[in-house]
Amino acid sequence: GAFQKKGHNARILSPEEAERLAKDRVLVSEFKQLKLEKEAQKNWDLFYKRNSTNFFKDRHWTTREFQELKACREFADQKLTILEAGCGVGNCLFPLLEEDLNIFAYACDFSPRAVEYVKKNALYSTERCKVFQCDLTKDDLLENIPADSVDVVTLIFVLSAIHPDKMHLVLKNIYKVLKPGKCVLFRDYGLYDHAMLRFKSGSKLGENFYVRQDGTRSYFFTEEFLSQLFKAEGYEQVVNEYVQRETVNRKEDLRVPRVFLQSKFQKP
Repeated sequence: GAFQKKGHNARILSPEEAERLAKDRVLVSEFKQLKLEKEAQKNWDLFYKRNSTNFFKDRHWTTREFQELKACREFADQKLTILEAGCGVGNCLFPLLEEDLNIFAYACDFSPRAVEYVKKNALYSTERCKVFQCDLTKDDLLENIPADSVDVVTLIFVLSAIHPDKMHLVLKNIYKVLKPGKCVLFRDYGLYDHAMLRFKSGSKLGENFYVRQDGTRSYFFTEEFLSQLFKAEGYEQVVNEYVQRETVNRKEDLRVPRVFLQSKFQKP
């Protein structure tokens, strides 16, 4: 079982959790931080080498959580052009293409290996999607996508893997290909998510920013930080709220607090 609630209040920590986070002040050395930044692509490539296409479940909840994928149409069978920024191995892309035959999708990922997995998928068709390798912080999306041509951009569990100092570059890049009046649909880790509380001492890179054992990194967003990030690049906020879920494992009697930020920002 699980419950879910949405709203603008961050999760309240238990006294033990608060104490544990307060104690964890030591940051990873600057030398190691620079190495992680330099090797970010290699670390994600190795992640996909180890896990192949088996790590993430297919995301069949996308159309349920983001009604805009249907609502942004002016008539029922209107063709939509979407960009999935950070597509991984296609766990979100392929369920979407299966569910909605009137979508053409651009999809890109940082990891060349992930892009290869997408191209090898039986559902991949160049008539319905164009996938390419791209570092969203520095490779110009206009090399693969016409300006002002995309109806919806999905940014799902992607921005958290990028250094906070470079996140604005991703939003600037996406802005160029999005049609005026259209939206970025965002979902990612929120402050005090269970994953954040599980990091061991010595994993902290900065405020709300951590490194996993495999060298991949994760940032945990506050509503305020995300709002400022998008607004600074010229977007207007439509929705921006925490989604709090408690997942219950009855067998082990475990209650796991999940916190995500789910948002929608529009290009004026």
